[in-house]
Amino acid sequence: MIGLIVLAVLVVAVIFLVTIYNGLVSSRNVYKNAFAQIDVQLTRRYDLIPNLVETAKGYLKHERETLEAVMAARSGAVSGLQAAKAAPGDPKAMMQLSSAEGVLTQSLGRLMAVAEAYPDLKANQNMMQLSEELTSTENRIAFARQAYNDAVMSYNTRREVFPNNFVANTFNFAAAQMLEIEKPEMRAAPKVSFT
Repeated sequence: MIGLIVLAVLVVAVIFLVTIYNGLVSSRNVYKNAFAQIDVQLTRRYDLIPNLVETAKGYLKHERETLEAVMAARSGAVSGLQAAKAAPGDPKAMMQLSSAEGVLTQSLGRLMAVAEAYPDLKANQNMMQLSEELTSTENRIAFARQAYNDAVMSYNTRREVFPNNFVANTFNFAAAQMLEIEKPEMRAAPKVSFT
């Protein structure tokens, strides 16, 4: 009788551990899939940038540095994405991608600001279409990033709660890093003047 009780307790414990393990694997796969959606949208963005630069090149002959900065930032962002694709959730890879995306966003902002000074470029049909596609892609990236960050938060919570933390530590379920892209203009307080 005691042997059956011990066996039943062991079976329940094994089932409990397997359930926790499978839940952690499932959560990890959800955030990796969410990152794949970011990958799709970032790749779309990176593919639009050379067309944007080519369109602007004819009008911005005196702004070569700006165009080169955009292409260099794109190259850095592509490298960051490759590192992040190899290890979604890895803190170092996510920081590299986040940093590269911040640089790219700033250089694209400078390009758009320079383009504003050229009415012929602003009126160019190709430039307008590319700008619209880029804006749409930026929105998609934001949604994909939010879904990824939600999945990472869910996974991290699942791996940190008791008793899941014992299983997570035993089987090396590392914490995943969220993807946060710094936008300095979002941190600055708006300036209001009533004069």
